[in-house]
Amino acid sequence: MPNDLTHIGPDGRARMVDVSTKAQTERVAVAIGYVEMKPETLTLALQRSTKKGDPLAIPELAGIMGAKKTSDLIPLCHPLPLTGVLVEISEADRPNSLAVRATAKTTGKTGVEMEALTAVSVACLTVYDMLKAVDKGMVITGVELVSKTGGKSGDFHKA
Repeated sequence: MPNDLTHIGPDGRARMVDVSTKAQTERVAVAIGYVEMKPETLTLALQRSTKKGDPLAIPELAGIMGAKKTSDLIPLCHPLPLTGVLVEISEADRPNSLAVRATAKTTGKTGVEMEALTAVSVACLTVYDMLKAVDKGMVITGVELVSKTGGKSGDFHKA
């Protein structure tokens, strides 16, 4: 299998990228996303207690678990030995929203961008699940990579 870092093989078929010749480096990725909700839903979330449990702690744990399952969810994504995942949920600097931020780390041959993005996505979905009984109109928005360090392609920092 040639090492041309593409998911498309010479025969045009999908394949997992061969990273065997890449160097192991420390890699860190940070992603963010938002859950927009009614003001009263935000107040409830920030009180950290509902009939289902803490609507922020449970999604933080779910995000970590999601990051660990990224290769099971995203086709052709490499399974990575994560050295750390942190998911933090707080009131956003935008109206009636929670900010969900994930940091994923590894020392490996490929990056952790997908793990950070998956952590945010799963955590946002879990916030929705925790609060949907009081607000089915919540909107998950703005899931994006904020920064990435390490690896051959260099660093990325969203402006």
